[in-house]
Amino acid sequence: MKHAQHDFAAQFFRVVLATLVPVILVAFTSIPFNLGGHPGEVRDHALIQMHAVG
Repeated sequence: MKHAQHDFAAQFFRVVLATLVPVILVAFTSIPFNLGGHPGEVRDHALIQMHAVG
């Protein structure tokens, strides 16, 4: 029985990992691209003003 539980747990974690890796990669590569830089980086003040006004 323990062997079956180990096989199930290993397969389960492989599926979870295979699902999360692409999601994490897309999130960490597309968010900085859409923001024009990484979160927390200093941005041009004129760009911030233009975005807030228009």
